[in-house]
Amino acid sequence: MTSNNLEERLIDFAVKTISLTASIPKTTAGNHLSKQLCRSGISPALNYGEAQSAESISDFIHKMRICLKELRESHVAIKIILKSNLSKSEEIALLFKECNELISIFVASIKTAQKRKIA
Repeated sequence: MTSNNLEERLIDFAVKTISLTASIPKTTAGNHLSKQLCRSGISPALNYGEAQSAESISDFIHKMRICLKELRESHVAIKIILKSNLSKSEEIALLFKECNELISIFVASIKTAQKRKIA
């Protein structure tokens, strides 16, 4: 996967996150989760842009870890939304799957970068 493809997937993930959060009911829990998911779902795309301009391998790894952290936060938020039935959207299952795939990509990328740093 090229960096442009990954960036596009992250942007698509952010857009789908925005769409999902807009559909969540405006309850206390719904508002809290939608705001939290909106932040953590958009953040990886923005931080990945920073990672592409990293000044060193260590800086790159650090920024990639931030992306991974935000994706994991999104993953848990989506799980909570699913289990609490806050969204009836059929897209939530696809968003959950994409989040899992993105987490796997970032874990592998960080491992690869760490190996390069040591070599």
